[in-house]
Amino acid sequence: MEIAVRGAMSVMDKLGILTDAAKYDVACTSSGVDRSNQGQGMGNSIASGICHSFSADGRCISLLKILFTNECIYDCKYCINRKSNDVPRASFTPDEVADLTMEFYRRNYIEGLFLSSGIINNPTFTMELIYHAIYKLRFQHHFQGYIHVKAIPGADPLVVQQLGFLVDRMSVNLELPTKEGLSLLAPNKTRKSILAPMRQIQNQIVSSKQEIAVYKAAKPFVPAGQSSQMIIGATPESDYQIMSVAEGLYQKFQLKRVFYSAFIHVNEDKDLPALPGGPPLLREHRLYQADWLLRFYGFEAGELLSEERPNFNILLDPKADWALRHLEQFPVEINKATYQALLRVPGVGVKSAQRIIAARRSQKLGFDELRKIGVVLKRALYFICCNGRMMYPTKIDEDYITRNLIQVKEKLPFSLDGTTYRQVSLFDDVSFHGQTNREERQLALFGQI
Repeated sequence: MEIAVRGAMSVMDKLGILTDAAKYDVACTSSGVDRSNQGQGMGNSIASGICHSFSADGRCISLLKILFTNECIYDCKYCINRKSNDVPRASFTPDEVADLTMEFYRRNYIEGLFLSSGIINNPTFTMELIYHAIYKLRFQHHFQGYIHVKAIPGADPLVVQQLGFLVDRMSVNLELPTKEGLSLLAPNKTRKSILAPMRQIQNQIVSSKQEIAVYKAAKPFVPAGQSSQMIIGATPESDYQIMSVAEGLYQKFQLKRVFYSAFIHVNEDKDLPALPGGPPLLREHRLYQADWLLRFYGFEAGELLSEERPNFNILLDPKADWALRHLEQFPVEINKATYQALLRVPGVGVKSAQRIIAARRSQKLGFDELRKIGVVLKRALYFICCNGRMMYPTKIDEDYITRNLIQVKEKLPFSLDGTTYRQVSLFDDVSFHGQTNREERQLALFGQI
């Protein structure tokens, strides 16, 4: 199936437009699935995760991340590719997507493909084009690497189902946390149309697993699960509302990940916030930290925040913020505490909690042992004791501990010095100080230099 594009445009021109257009989509992650090619195909997918690189703002760039097209029939106010914007437009053909993926893979630039798209004509037409591209990759090029595709709300469920048997992960963007925000900024989309394919994918994953359990040769459907993404800061929802929505998605749809994307002001519109301080990167970071607490640490959204306290303290990570509001539960005795109690101590992660449980079976643990285990004592020392003694004489006082924790330098996945969003080019090389021209890049891409 071929599509018409505006004017004669080379693949390299399209690549420049459609990789840049994809940079605001953050939902790309490790594969979460094992699949070897058994010597009969190209590439493989490893459950521990494909090779990752990260840009300065923490976004994954390990995949060839492109849009199939940045043409779009919708006019979402926050989107650079909305139909009312005067931006360069381009569309790949299925053959071009397949060929590009293989060329980049053969040169070890990428480990897989992340493919999203604007909407041409209608959602079903666009999803059919994407299906043809993935089909060519799997069956003509025998590509067995990781593929993540965005499902388009409103597309024919049959096309979504067919595509789900070819890819590793699918995702449906929730876009905005509430239906009110969606109605305001994305009037062509509805919460119902977004949740419908999400539910379909969930049901098909469950059905596929049941079939595989009975019939070993049954084909897996979206084996790496599904994810979603919310834009943060474009609408006035509180952190409590956002985390409650995320918790609901995990519980009701069994999502693997919910991604949070700090709103970037790329369009002028009266309904969009000005954000003079730039994208709310630190808020995004706190939401990711809280998301981990939901998924791995046994917390609930209602424990972390409430209607009376609806937003995180951006100066503290969410677990430390929670601990300071529940000082009656501390200090925790390291040598007696349950695994669940250890997980709630700032500075103690999942692995270090597991190591503590294992190590104390054969010895009494002190602070030196905790340091070797991996406990971050500069955070934990205010909340733990070993054999009845704290590391230093410490006041169990919220103001005192807060002041000391704020002084502890925190590693952030981005810079606070005004760094802006930038998707790293596949041609970037930090050790190469010369400048390449367009012709050289094109020759390199196709193996001619």
